[in-house]
Amino acid sequence: MLERNFPLAWVSGEISNFTRATSGHWYFTLKDDAAQVRAVMFRGRAQFADFNPREGDRVEVRALVTLYAPRGDYQLNVEAIRRAGVGNLYEAFLRLKEKLEAEGLFAPVRKRRLPVFARTIGIVTSPQAAALRDILATLHRRAPHVRIILYPTPVQGDGAALKIAQAIATASARAECDVLLVCRGGGSIEDLWSFNEEVVARTIAGCAMPVIVGVGHETDFTIADFVADLRAPTPTAAAELAVLPRTDWLATLNAQAGDLSRALRRRLSDTAQTLDSLSRRLISPAAYISNERLKLNSMHARLTHATRIPLNQSRYALMHLQMRWAAQLPSTAPYRAQLSERARRVHARMMSATVQQRHLLASLASQLELLNPQRTLERGYAIVVDQRGEIVRKPHQIKVGQQLGITFAEGAALVGVASVQDTLSGF
Repeated sequence: MLERNFPLAWVSGEISNFTRATSGHWYFTLKDDAAQVRAVMFRGRAQFADFNPREGDRVEVRALVTLYAPRGDYQLNVEAIRRAGVGNLYEAFLRLKEKLEAEGLFAPVRKRRLPVFARTIGIVTSPQAAALRDILATLHRRAPHVRIILYPTPVQGDGAALKIAQAIATASARAECDVLLVCRGGGSIEDLWSFNEEVVARTIAGCAMPVIVGVGHETDFTIADFVADLRAPTPTAAAELAVLPRTDWLATLNAQAGDLSRALRRRLSDTAQTLDSLSRRLISPAAYISNERLKLNSMHARLTHATRIPLNQSRYALMHLQMRWAAQLPSTAPYRAQLSERARRVHARMMSATVQQRHLLASLASQLELLNPQRTLERGYAIVVDQRGEIVRKPHQIKVGQQLGITFAEGAALVGVASVQDTLSGF
């Protein structure tokens, strides 16, 4: 019932009655001014704690409420433990990380590439730090020719963040190194907190040369790691990333020198053979010009002979074709007379047909004129239409009082019907 109703929660208090059993389990009491509760942290969880708790330590534990059945006591089953205040530090870390990421300080596009041949390496760390000795040993082993400049600064404690930022700013202003290493050894989150300060992050972002940050162990991450141009898991790894081994460069140079030497020898050998071949083919300019003049005269004679023969052959062939064409050319006089006679006959027939068509057209025009309604109206007749425009042919189509339209040969009139008679007797 307790485990179902109380989820995992962070509980803060002071350690009392701390016991580390031979089995590896931790037993202690967590208390404050008003209450206390027993707690247990089993070996599987305790081995991942980053410090050894002691009597009187203020801690924060993430625990599940449960019951120890043999005694009938409720207790806290601890899954994680940290020093008091670490949670607040982590929250501050996340807030600053989110803020700087939104400003683009972590963007990959602003990361600078490290120089291939670094001649001077700057180091920002404490002169007493063991990490400095590891860095110097690594640089001396990999690249003893590289010049090293130390920018000393405290790496933890009050005011350390501001001093670290000042050391980085000094290195940036002097611009006397190609790569800057910002390093320190491992420690708790409080020890590394100087590298989570905003002033250090912004100073790294504004540094004039590429910056490699190697702070803590491989699992430690700080704000400086995200802002730096390159993050190294350890200070030693930062030194290894800053320079390439001199032995590798020397081996590469020796191999390239050997390739270049072999290529040059092969090129000289080929060139010497080509020179020998050309020297054997070389003759005096006068002899060369004389030979070329003979070749030119020979080619001119051949060209003249080659063009004259086809031209004569073509001329004879043309004359032969002209004679054959003249012999085969027919007389056109009979055909011209026949064509003129046929043209005269066609013209006479067309004239006769035209006259006949005109007479027919005149006859049809006369018949059409007889059927023209206008001629009927001119003889005294009229056309009577009702209000719908229909022609009135019979008396029963009209009614008394109806208006009718009458069209005459010239003009029209609108009349009213006074009476209707079926015969002409009434009129």
